[in-house]
Amino acid sequence: MLIGYARTSTADQEAGLEAQQRDLTTAGCERIFAERISSLAAERPQLSEALRFVRSGDTLVVAKPDRLARSTANLLAIVDELQGRGVSLLVLSMGGQPLDTRGATGKLMLTVLGAVAEFERELMLERQREGIAKAKDEGKYRGRAPTARAKGVEVLRLHGQGVAGAEIARRLSIGVASVFRILREAREGTAEAGSEAPSTARQESTGGARKRGGRVAA
Repeated sequence: MLIGYARTSTADQEAGLEAQQRDLTTAGCERIFAERISSLAAERPQLSEALRFVRSGDTLVVAKPDRLARSTANLLAIVDELQGRGVSLLVLSMGGQPLDTRGATGKLMLTVLGAVAEFERELMLERQREGIAKAKDEGKYRGRAPTARAKGVEVLRLHGQGVAGAEIARRLSIGVASVFRILREAREGTAEAGSEAPSTARQESTGGARKRGGRVAA
Protein backbone atom coordinates (compact mmCIF):
# COMPACT_ATOMS: atom_id res chain seq x y z
CA MET A 1 0.00 0.00 0.00
CA LEU A 2 1.30 3.47 -0.89
CA ILE A 3 0.94 6.04 1.90
CA GLY A 4 1.58 9.71 1.11
CA TYR A 5 2.80 12.52 3.36
CA ALA A 6 2.62 16.20 2.36
CA ARG A 7 3.74 19.26 4.31
CA THR A 8 4.14 23.00 3.92
CA SER A 9 5.51 25.38 6.50
CA THR A 10 2.68 27.92 6.76
CA ALA A 11 -0.99 28.43 5.96
CA ASP A 12 0.11 30.81 3.19
CA GLN A 13 1.33 27.83 1.16
CA GLU A 14 -2.03 26.18 0.55
CA ALA A 15 -1.34 25.90 -3.18
CA GLY A 16 1.94 24.10 -2.49
CA LEU A 17 0.21 21.62 -0.21
CA GLU A 18 -2.46 20.91 -2.81
CA ALA A 19 0.21 20.40 -5.48
CA GLN A 20 1.96 17.83 -3.31
CA GLN A 21 -1.31 16.01 -2.68
CA ARG A 22 -2.01 15.89 -6.41
CA ASP A 23 1.45 14.43 -7.08
CA LEU A 24 0.98 11.83 -4.36
CA THR A 25 -2.44 10.87 -5.69
CA THR A 26 -1.00 10.54 -9.20
CA ALA A 27 1.74 8.30 -7.79
CA GLY A 28 -0.97 5.93 -6.55
CA CYS A 29 -1.19 6.78 -2.85
CA GLU A 30 -4.31 5.30 -1.30
CA ARG A 31 -4.10 7.48 1.78
CA ILE A 32 -2.43 10.86 2.29
CA PHE A 33 -1.48 12.59 5.53
CA ALA A 34 -1.02 16.35 5.13
CA GLU A 35 -0.27 19.26 7.43
CA ARG A 36 0.87 22.89 7.50
CA ILE A 37 3.67 23.05 10.02
CA SER A 38 7.35 23.98 10.17
CA SER A 39 9.87 21.20 9.69
CA LEU A 40 11.55 22.56 12.84
CA ALA A 41 8.48 21.89 14.98
CA ALA A 42 9.13 19.48 17.83
CA GLU A 43 6.00 17.52 16.96
CA ARG A 44 4.44 16.98 13.53
CA PRO A 45 1.15 15.20 14.31
CA GLN A 46 0.32 14.05 10.78
CA LEU A 47 3.81 12.70 10.17
CA SER A 48 3.64 10.79 13.44
CA GLU A 49 0.25 9.44 12.41
CA ALA A 50 1.59 8.38 9.00
CA LEU A 51 4.55 6.59 10.59
CA ARG A 52 2.18 4.78 12.96
CA PHE A 53 -0.15 3.87 10.11
CA VAL A 54 2.35 2.20 7.75
CA ARG A 55 2.88 -1.55 8.00
CA SER A 56 5.46 -3.98 6.69
CA GLY A 57 5.29 -4.08 2.91
CA ASP A 58 3.90 -0.53 2.65
CA THR A 59 5.68 2.39 1.01
CA LEU A 60 5.75 5.93 2.36
CA VAL A 61 5.78 8.49 -0.46
CA VAL A 62 6.80 12.17 -0.28
CA ALA A 63 7.23 14.81 -2.97
CA LYS A 64 10.68 15.96 -1.83
CA PRO A 65 13.03 14.96 0.99
CA ASP A 66 12.71 18.33 2.75
CA ARG A 67 8.95 17.77 3.04
CA LEU A 68 9.70 14.79 5.27
CA ALA A 69 12.83 15.68 7.25
CA ARG A 70 14.45 18.75 8.80
CA SER A 71 18.01 17.65 8.06
CA THR A 72 19.99 14.92 6.36
CA ALA A 73 20.53 13.15 9.68
CA ASN A 74 16.80 13.31 10.45
CA LEU A 75 15.98 12.03 6.96
CA LEU A 76 18.29 9.03 7.28
CA ALA A 77 16.95 8.28 10.77
CA ILE A 78 13.41 8.11 9.37
CA VAL A 79 14.60 5.89 6.52
CA ASP A 80 16.32 3.56 9.00
CA GLU A 81 13.17 3.40 11.14
CA LEU A 82 11.01 2.58 8.11
CA GLN A 83 13.40 -0.05 6.79
CA GLY A 84 13.57 -1.65 10.22
CA ARG A 85 9.81 -2.15 10.02
CA GLY A 86 9.89 -3.43 6.45
CA VAL A 87 8.59 -0.16 4.98
CA SER A 88 10.22 1.49 1.97
CA LEU A 89 10.37 5.17 1.04
CA LEU A 90 9.75 6.74 -2.35
CA VAL A 91 10.73 10.33 -3.04
CA LEU A 92 9.14 11.99 -6.06
CA SER A 93 12.23 13.78 -7.31
CA MET A 94 12.62 16.37 -10.03
CA GLY A 95 10.45 15.42 -12.98
CA GLY A 96 8.30 13.16 -10.82
CA GLN A 97 10.65 10.17 -11.02
CA PRO A 98 10.40 7.98 -7.89
CA LEU A 99 13.55 7.36 -5.87
CA ASP A 100 13.47 3.95 -4.17
CA THR A 101 15.42 3.72 -0.91
CA ARG A 102 15.38 -0.08 -0.73
CA GLY A 103 18.63 -0.25 -2.69
CA ALA A 104 22.07 1.11 -1.77
CA THR A 105 22.06 3.45 -4.77
CA GLY A 106 18.69 4.87 -3.80
CA LYS A 107 19.82 5.51 -0.23
CA LEU A 108 23.00 7.19 -1.48
CA MET A 109 21.02 9.45 -3.79
CA LEU A 110 18.60 10.28 -0.98
CA THR A 111 21.54 11.36 1.18
CA VAL A 112 22.72 13.66 -1.60
CA LEU A 113 19.25 15.13 -2.09
CA GLY A 114 18.86 15.67 1.64
CA ALA A 115 22.22 17.43 1.79
CA VAL A 116 21.25 19.68 -1.11
CA ALA A 117 17.93 20.57 0.54
CA GLU A 118 19.70 21.40 3.80
CA PHE A 119 22.29 23.47 1.94
CA GLU A 120 19.56 25.45 0.17
CA ARG A 121 17.80 26.09 3.46
CA GLU A 122 21.02 27.36 5.03
CA LEU A 123 21.53 29.69 2.08
CA MET A 124 18.01 31.05 2.49
CA LEU A 125 18.52 31.64 6.22
CA GLU A 126 21.86 33.29 5.57
CA ARG A 127 20.26 35.68 3.06
CA GLN A 128 17.49 36.39 5.56
CA ARG A 129 20.00 37.19 8.31
CA GLU A 130 21.94 39.45 5.94
CA GLY A 131 18.73 41.24 4.97
CA ILE A 132 17.75 41.79 8.61
CA ALA A 133 21.24 43.05 9.48
CA LYS A 134 21.12 45.50 6.58
CA ALA A 135 17.65 46.70 7.56
CA LYS A 136 18.82 47.24 11.15
CA ASP A 137 21.81 49.26 9.96
CA GLU A 138 19.45 51.43 7.91
CA GLY A 139 17.01 51.75 10.80
CA LYS A 140 14.22 50.03 8.89
CA TYR A 141 13.88 46.79 10.86
CA ARG A 142 11.25 46.74 13.58
CA GLY A 143 10.89 43.01 14.09
CA ARG A 144 7.70 40.99 13.98
CA ALA A 145 4.66 41.63 16.12
CA PRO A 146 3.83 38.68 18.41
CA THR A 147 1.50 36.41 16.45
CA ALA A 148 -1.17 36.03 19.12
CA ARG A 149 -1.27 39.68 20.20
CA ALA A 150 -1.45 40.78 16.57
CA LYS A 151 -4.72 38.85 16.35
CA GLY A 152 -6.20 40.31 19.54
CA VAL A 153 -8.94 42.26 17.75
CA GLU A 154 -10.02 39.14 15.87
CA VAL A 155 -10.03 37.11 19.11
CA LEU A 156 -12.34 39.64 20.77
CA ARG A 157 -14.60 39.78 17.72
CA LEU A 158 -15.06 36.00 17.61
CA HIS A 159 -15.54 35.85 21.38
CA GLY A 160 -18.25 38.50 21.07
CA GLN A 161 -19.99 36.24 18.55
CA GLY A 162 -20.09 33.45 21.12
CA VAL A 163 -17.29 31.34 19.62
CA ALA A 164 -15.59 29.11 22.22
CA GLY A 165 -11.96 29.69 23.15
CA ALA A 166 -10.70 26.42 21.68
CA GLU A 167 -12.48 27.13 18.39
CA ILE A 168 -11.03 30.66 18.28
CA ALA A 169 -7.55 29.21 18.75
CA ARG A 170 -8.14 26.71 15.93
CA ARG A 171 -9.46 29.32 13.50
CA LEU A 172 -6.64 31.79 14.15
CA SER A 173 -3.87 29.18 14.51
CA ILE A 174 -2.80 30.38 17.95
CA GLY A 175 -2.64 28.69 21.34
CA VAL A 176 -5.70 28.34 23.56
CA ALA A 177 -3.70 29.92 26.40
CA SER A 178 -3.06 32.96 24.19
CA VAL A 179 -6.79 33.31 23.54
CA PHE A 180 -7.66 33.31 27.24
CA ARG A 181 -4.79 35.70 28.01
CA ILE A 182 -6.15 38.20 25.47
CA LEU A 183 -9.68 37.85 26.87
CA ARG A 184 -8.42 38.23 30.45
CA GLU A 185 -6.45 41.36 29.58
CA ALA A 186 -9.50 42.78 27.82
CA ARG A 187 -11.68 42.11 30.89
CA GLU A 188 -9.11 43.67 33.22
CA GLY A 189 -8.88 46.72 30.99
CA THR A 190 -12.68 47.08 30.98
CA ALA A 191 -12.83 46.69 34.76
CA GLU A 192 -10.22 49.41 35.27
CA ALA A 193 -12.10 51.74 32.95
CA GLY A 194 -15.34 50.99 34.79
CA SER A 195 -13.82 51.69 38.22
CA GLU A 196 -12.64 55.11 37.06
CA ALA A 197 -15.93 56.11 35.45
CA PRO A 198 -18.00 56.70 38.67
CA SER A 199 -15.28 58.90 40.13
CA THR A 200 -15.14 60.96 36.96
CA ALA A 201 -18.91 61.20 36.85
CA ARG A 202 -19.04 62.40 40.48
CA GLN A 203 -16.44 65.06 39.79
CA GLU A 204 -18.37 66.30 36.77
CA SER A 205 -21.62 66.24 38.75
CA THR A 206 -20.10 68.15 41.68
CA GLY A 207 -18.48 70.64 39.39
CA GLY A 208 -21.74 71.14 37.56
CA ALA A 209 -23.61 71.67 40.81
CA ARG A 210 -21.13 74.30 41.96
CA LYS A 211 -21.49 76.14 38.70
CA ARG A 212 -25.26 75.99 38.84
CA GLY A 213 -25.17 77.07 42.47
CA GLY A 214 -22.95 79.98 41.54
CA ARG A 215 -25.34 81.10 38.87
CA VAL A 216 -28.35 80.86 41.23
CA ALA A 217 -26.54 82.82 43.91
CA ALA A 218 -25.69 85.51 41.41
